[in-house]
Amino acid sequence: MDNLTPIFIALTGAAVLLQAGVLVGIYLSLRKSSARMEAIAAEVKNKALPALEKAQALLTELQPKLAAISDNVVETTTLARAQLQRVDATVNDALDRARLQVIRADELLTRTIDRVEATSEIVQKTVVSPVRQVSGLIQGVTAGIEFLFAGRGRRNGGSREGRRAVPQDEMFI
Repeated sequence: MDNLTPIFIALTGAAVLLQAGVLVGIYLSLRKSSARMEAIAAEVKNKALPALEKAQALLTELQPKLAAISDNVVETTTLARAQLQRVDATVNDALDRARLQVIRADELLTRTIDRVEATSEIVQKTVVSPVRQVSGLIQGVTAGIEFLFAGRGRRNGGSREGRRAVPQDEMFI
């Protein structure tokens, strides 16, 4: 066992050296990565921060304008709503008036038709009926005179063909 101790010591020393080499490699690699990260961070700082500052300045500059636009939109919406309510009231009023006028026109037309019918009945009773009666009376007298004259003509040798025939339908209208 004595001869194995120097081997174990040598192996442990080699392992420690190997481990130290790996740690140095990791250190160097981290140092390189750290340098790259610092370079990237500096680049981001140099490029992104001015852009962010400009965006913030622009936002600060636009904030009052955006507030004014928002206020204008609210005011415009309120005015538009009020105008639409007025238009709605006006249209409803016009429709109500139009309905009333249609009802009045319908009543006027109905009264006019009723008066025309009443006038027609009055004309029928006062004018047409007496005219028919007078016409019937005249036709009766005419038929009687024709009958009397036709009877004389027969006595004097006249014939029936010379006499005008009065149909029953023409006698009364």
